[in-house]
Amino acid sequence: MREIVFDTETTGLDPTTGDRMVEIGCVEMVGRVPTGATFHAYFNPERDMPADAEKIHGLSTAFLSTKKLFRDHVEELLEFLGDCPLVAHNAGFDFGFLNAELALIGRAPIGTERMIDTVAIARKRHPGAKNSLDALCTRYGIDRSHRVKHGALLDAELLAQVYIELTGGRQIGLELAAEASTPSVARGIAPAGAFVSASDRPRRAPRPHAPSPAELERHRAFIEGIENAIWTR
Repeated sequence: MREIVFDTETTGLDPTTGDRMVEIGCVEMVGRVPTGATFHAYFNPERDMPADAEKIHGLSTAFLSTKKLFRDHVEELLEFLGDCPLVAHNAGFDFGFLNAELALIGRAPIGTERMIDTVAIARKRHPGAKNSLDALCTRYGIDRSHRVKHGALLDAELLAQVYIELTGGRQIGLELAAEASTPSVARGIAPAGAFVSASDRPRRAPRPHAPSPAELERHRAFIEGIENAIWTR
């Protein structure tokens, strides 16, 4: 099954009061295995960036003023998102901003029935524990040392790893990973842990398993040479 893990960065917390989405990062997964396909874009919000928000993601008004508008990326973004489930951390927040941007340009919203919220999953799996993205990376041993500031694509890539752990761990996608590893399969090398059907295994000639007369004679001589053997008592 295809899923998109995504994250957004914004000018604030509430799109109904004029806050805008300024960055989106998306990671494609098939069978809970990242395919390597991503979508990433910055958007000119047509407004200033509040200092508090800039401290979080480092995106300044000057930097974003050189970027295209959301409407300039929307076709490419919607094509990448397709009609598959969309995974986000505190997904209501990201869906709210994405749909607010779509509404501003007269496009239909993305239905919340497609929403998968990793915060809700984490709360069920780890009740009472911290469930921020940083806390979950620490819990599952996911390296986030390169995460100096929030960034939509980086956070989506980290969340994809967290999502795998939250939904069963890395072993769940081994067979699909094998299918995705076309270069290795083409060379006849099966990915580690992948299942190889009997029809694909190399054929070997049957090997003899019965001892030869010479081997039987050597064994008889060896037995006779054992002194005080227990079977002769």
